Amino acid sequence: MSTERISPKPVAAQGGPTADRTARLAVTVFPLLVLAAGGVGLSAPAHFTGWAPAVPYLLGVVMFTMGLTLTPPDFRTVVKRPWAVGLGLAAHYVIMPGLGWLIATVLDLPPQLAAGVILVGCAPSGTASNVVTYLARGDVALSVSVATVSTLVAPLVTPPLTLLLADRFLDVDAGAMVGDILRTVLVPVLGGALVRAVAGRYVDRALRALPWVSALTISVIVLVVVSGSAARIKDAAGLVLLAVVLHNALGLALGYASGRLARLGPPASRAMAFEVGMQNSGLAASLATAHFSPAAALPAAVFSVWHNVSGAAVAAWMSRSRRA
Repeated sequence: MSTERISPKPVAAQGGPTADRTARLAVTVFPLLVLAAGGVGLSAPAHFTGWAPAVPYLLGVVMFTMGLTLTPPDFRTVVKRPWAVGLGLAAHYVIMPGLGWLIATVLDLPPQLAAGVILVGCAPSGTASNVVTYLARGDVALSVSVATVSTLVAPLVTPPLTLLLADRFLDVDAGAMVGDILRTVLVPVLGGALVRAVAGRYVDRALRALPWVSALTISVIVLVVVSGSAARIKDAAGLVLLAVVLHNALGLALGYASGRLARLGPPASRAMAFEVGMQNSGLAASLATAHFSPAAALPAAVFSVWHNVSGAAVAAWMSRSRRA
């Protein structure tokens, strides 16, 4: 799930073997935590009845930790390379929502699942995209800038896109969705950035712990989402997994292709692949639970595991490839 920054920028900035080990550990452990949480929710759903209202607050914690990692240099790339950042932003909010609608239509998904897949596509970039870009030897500065800007504009972009593409499947209250994104995403991110600006010395000491706080929080979100629809998962698991794998794989491929077609160069194209193909599925799960149903949150829960596994695998291949 865009995850919160599974690995804060300082890991990428430090470089060296220690940074590699820390980043790889975060990307490896996070999917395992999420998978374990999903297993617990599936096997003992009754223990978590009534937890759904806590999901927006949990997401707020995740986004606050993301804000704590933001510094002024994150926005310099926007000023120095507005074309590249603008292209990444446009590719993200065109390719993934469009793919979500296309996959939902071609697979003839039930309305709840279709709306969930589309909502995942309309979410901002996944925060784990930054560390995966680093592992792929991609353009980390571009990745951070696109992820940050896509998160900040999410209140203005995600609701209308969801209304446009998902309204044929379920009723979408775009106005209420704007309010939810402001409360659970924008306010916590800006609050975290403000705390970092005021108390940077103290925040720096805690940076290494932030990925694990985020990973554990996202895992609890998945646990709640899965437990809320455990009875339906057995019937729809195969179909949801197919939709998620297609959505993620095509997003990675088309994101990379958009960078190459724009002649951004291999490092920037790698960043584009992960900024397009990896989503903030934590936000998608929260919105789906609040505005649709637990069943609509299933694609986000599955995406939260899969995109980290696939992202790490693609990053490993890219880091060893001279052509990509």
